Amino acid sequence: MSSTKDTARDQASAEAANQRGQAGAGLPRQAAGRVAALVGSVMDLHVRIALQEADREKRRLISGLLLLAAGLGLVTLALIAAEVALLLWIQGAWSLGWIQASLAVGAIDLVFAGLFLRIGGQLTKGPYLPQTTAGITKTTRALLGR
Repeated sequence: MSSTKDTARDQASAEAANQRGQAGAGLPRQAAGRVAALVGSVMDLHVRIALQEADREKRRLISGLLLLAAGLGLVTLALIAAEVALLLWIQGAWSLGWIQASLAVGAIDLVFAGLFLRIGGQLTKGPYLPQTTAGITKTTRALLGR
């Protein structure tokens, strides 16, 4: 009889140990689940903040580009006014006709354009990183439709 009591006691003890083992195994899983949920929540918050920052940056860049475009438009108008003033001055000071004065202004413009293109070409020449060269190539192909 003591053998059946020992067997029953051993079985009860084994079942209790098994239940404790299962409860113990569930605890790390619960903790891991909570940590994963916390990490997911932090990542969602990070993504939300990054999207808000990207939206602000986009608005800032669009505003900046609009202001630059307005500035370039005004500079263009100022250059046109300066060209007209130069044309009028050359026509009056040198006693030239309108066609001769406009040809003189055009020649001055061509000289400055050539000078600026030459200097700009020298400044943009030089060793490029492979990524830069690839980007320029892709952009050129996209613009030319090749």
